[in-house]
Amino acid sequence: MAEPEWRVEMILFSDSFRASVAGVVEELGGAALESRADTGAGRASADVLLILAGGSEADGLDFLAESGSAAPRFLIGAATDHRIAAAAIQSGARDYFALPDDLDLLRRCLERLARESAAKVEAGRFADAERRATGFEAILGTSAALRSTLDQGARIAPLRDLSVLIGGETGTGKELLARALHYGSPRAGSPFVEVNCAAIPANLLESELFGHERGAFTGAVAAKPGLFEIAHGGTLFLDEIGSLPLELQPKLLRALETRSIRRVGGQQPRQVDVRVVAASHVDLGQAVRRGEFREDLYYRLNVVQLVLPPLRDREGDVEVLARTFVERIASAYGLPVPDLGGDARAALRAHRWPGNVRELRNVLERAVVLSPPGTLRLGPLEELRAGRQPETGVLPFPAPLAEIVRTAAQSMLDLTGGNKSEAARRLGISRPRLQRLLDGNLEE
Repeated sequence: MAEPEWRVEMILFSDSFRASVAGVVEELGGAALESRADTGAGRASADVLLILAGGSEADGLDFLAESGSAAPRFLIGAATDHRIAAAAIQSGARDYFALPDDLDLLRRCLERLARESAAKVEAGRFADAERRATGFEAILGTSAALRSTLDQGARIAPLRDLSVLIGGETGTGKELLARALHYGSPRAGSPFVEVNCAAIPANLLESELFGHERGAFTGAVAAKPGLFEIAHGGTLFLDEIGSLPLELQPKLLRALETRSIRRVGGQQPRQVDVRVVAASHVDLGQAVRRGEFREDLYYRLNVVQLVLPPLRDREGDVEVLARTFVERIASAYGLPVPDLGGDARAALRAHRWPGNVRELRNVLERAVVLSPPGTLRLGPLEELRAGRQPETGVLPFPAPLAEIVRTAAQSMLDLTGGNKSEAARRLGISRPRLQRLLDGNLEE
């Protein structure tokens, strides 16, 4: 039988109530450990310390004053004296219980602590599973360019409060690296919260990040915590930080510097304990020089910068990724795993992969599902090797101008793996303008 994960140490100044307290602990699924007060009690592994001092309350208070345990401590006595309770709390106890009258109160208190302990254990298990699934070693690739970045990331991940800026072209895996930083840090058992700053309208982004109070604006029928509050204790990943509106940038800077936020429509600051990891596919240094990004915020985010190399600079990684993706895709669709032949490998190596890993996976998924089971037809891959775009990228002509423009916009969106911000950047237009073109609306 597995040993209980919740350990309660009973430090005995007397045997009064010893059996009843141990019974409560065992009812709640904990292990009741016993130590005599004169034997140097106080196990470092105990989750809770119960100082049983019925009839010896003064000695229990002395022990509390001298004990340096970080575990929650409670004094249990027999005297119903509020002065003892006040002295116990002043000496570092969470509470004082006078038995037998307070036995039910003690039970409820321990039940709450048991639930909290179980939640921490479960969070730790989840973090361990995520660390194995999304840690640095789970990021595929053996090239020196990639491993150099990952080695740097592994060195700084344990630094709990260090801000990190991740750079790299679209599709290089910036979110994967952010997750690896989180699950390799002391914050792994707390939330990892992500937000794409380019995907939320500017007028809603402030509320999304900082929350709002009831009645702060039309439609705010109830108070809502923001992502900073939701990420408390963990990591907030701000993807596409370069798209953050200029008017919001001072508020983000203040949140980073003061570790506090103020909800929209609120008056009181709220303390938050959050590590911020930001990412951008654009050069923020250039954006600063163009006046599109605040210099002070840039330096506050860019304490350490990790840059993911594009796939074309990761020698040998295309084949490693392709083999893994083909196996996963075939398994996900219940198909036999096809062989990655020499022609396919040559086509993959020859392509420049402007959409990087995201584009590679999309191409392989299309090839696997459209090929006869167990085979990998080279239709899309031959087009890549020949330097041609797939047939779906051919512009219709003759055709109405709106259809031609819409098809061109859609082709760019396909090329960027569905990333509208990147597609708009390559076309030299705004993201809303891109959406209008996709809708067939040519009007400004």
